[in-house]
Amino acid sequence: MAITSANQLELLQTAEAVAREKMIDPGLVVEAMEESLARAAKSRYGAEMDIRVSIDRKTGRATFTRVRTVVEDEELENYQAEMTVQQAKQYMADPQIGDTYVEEVPPVEMGRIAAQSAKQVILQKVREAERDRQYDEFKDRAGTIINGVVKREEYGNVIVDVGRGEAILRRNEKIGREAYRPNDRIRCYIKDVRRETRGPQIFLSRTDPQFMAELFKMEVPEIYDGIIEIKAVARDPGSRAKIAVISYDGSIDPVGACVGMRGSRVQAVVNELQGEKIDIIPWSEDMPTFLVNALQPAEVSKVVLDEEAERIEVVVPEEQLSLAIGRRGQNVRLASQLTGLDIDIMTEEEESARRQKEFEDRTKLFMDTLDLDEFFAQLLVSEGFTNLEEVAYVEQDELLVIDGVDEDTAQELQTRAREFLEAQAEAALKHAREMGAEDSLIEFDGLTPQMVEALAEDGVKTLEDFATCADWELAGGWTTVNGERIKDEGLLEKFDVSLEEAQQLVMTARVLLGWVDPSELEPDVEELEVTEGEEGDAPEAEV
Repeated sequence: MAITSANQLELLQTAEAVAREKMIDPGLVVEAMEESLARAAKSRYGAEMDIRVSIDRKTGRATFTRVRTVVEDEELENYQAEMTVQQAKQYMADPQIGDTYVEEVPPVEMGRIAAQSAKQVILQKVREAERDRQYDEFKDRAGTIINGVVKREEYGNVIVDVGRGEAILRRNEKIGREAYRPNDRIRCYIKDVRRETRGPQIFLSRTDPQFMAELFKMEVPEIYDGIIEIKAVARDPGSRAKIAVISYDGSIDPVGACVGMRGSRVQAVVNELQGEKIDIIPWSEDMPTFLVNALQPAEVSKVVLDEEAERIEVVVPEEQLSLAIGRRGQNVRLASQLTGLDIDIMTEEEESARRQKEFEDRTKLFMDTLDLDEFFAQLLVSEGFTNLEEVAYVEQDELLVIDGVDEDTAQELQTRAREFLEAQAEAALKHAREMGAEDSLIEFDGLTPQMVEALAEDGVKTLEDFATCADWELAGGWTTVNGERIKDEGLLEKFDVSLEEAQQLVMTARVLLGWVDPSELEPDVEELEVTEGEEGDAPEAEV
């Protein structure tokens, strides 16, 4: 094949035809042709030569040129593509390092092998351009629903034709035991689009919670318009789902709008999800209220929220227990996913028994430590006293409201409590010193003797040891391992030290040791020694 005037125009026509067929820029095809012609010319003139080809975009004329670069004498390696300043003077008036000398060379005739090689280069370039176009087309469609046609099934994975490319619906992203045959129409959620070496990979899903959310957006105009918002979705694919919605228009009921006339809207979603039962729940900013809604159809008697631990206790009547838990724990599991909290469900009898045990334990504590009879100890517990510190350091007026307690009795109670606490502190201090706790740690402001004892038992015996601790090591926290939340016990957690208080203690220790310059800290951190922290959530890590 010779690049002559007879087939110059044909080059451009071929480039445009390929570009139209593959829906890519014709310029990319022409560039691929230029590269393939340059490769063929190199095989004719020599692989070491820097041969370049330029195809005129209007006439189709291909110009072959040889390029030589001016380099320093000691850097001259390739005589065919480089030359020294001295050598360049015969071609150029004032050659400088880095200048290039371009001369046109005769076009080459392409033999069978060269033509085949050129064809491969062009095809490769076209494939790359096609992949880039595919990726650019689908990368912004992640998170939306797409309709496609099943092409084939491979090892349980479904290959779907999505128009200008192929996508994959993996076996674990199908609902239940769905089976598809070639040419079946399928609707999926685009979960991810990745650029990979063999081309863009489009991953589909029918089990993702957002698939259901997008289906509701298609069926409910109010959601599409933003009047109603989907706040949370939880699914057990193919079986049951819960969706929380809120309306920003007081005249529109969010649940009723999603259900539709005679259930037409929700039924359309149910049919697409292979009969998956859907609970539509009104969203509430008040977490306990939202949880009561999320546990429907079960009735809830009481809710106790522990925000720091991200746990919630729900008390239900005995006859509602199985309904609240659901088949194989499904109802409570979906409610937990919806709220983002761990949920403990107990019956009213179990909660009553636990409260009775707490009452008895506190009564026994006051009887043993304050030398009180059972009746008097029960009076203290009934008034809300839970530990000795409250009795020892509370305002005396709060003790005087108890029946039968006068000023002398109140003073005696506080004296006994303080003496017991002081004895405990002395014993803890003595034990800490025996374990090697140094004065630098013992005298550190913010740590009680019992805290020092707990630290020493774990090997933290100096202020330097304490300063190297992480805040979560002291205050504790929660770690998520394989989707399950696991409690990490902190060294000082039993003393109700919050994460912020632990941070302040550690930073104060580092400032005292000179490890941290207070002037480089933020203003609120500079005052660590005198400022007390607020309660905060424990840290959470993904493992």
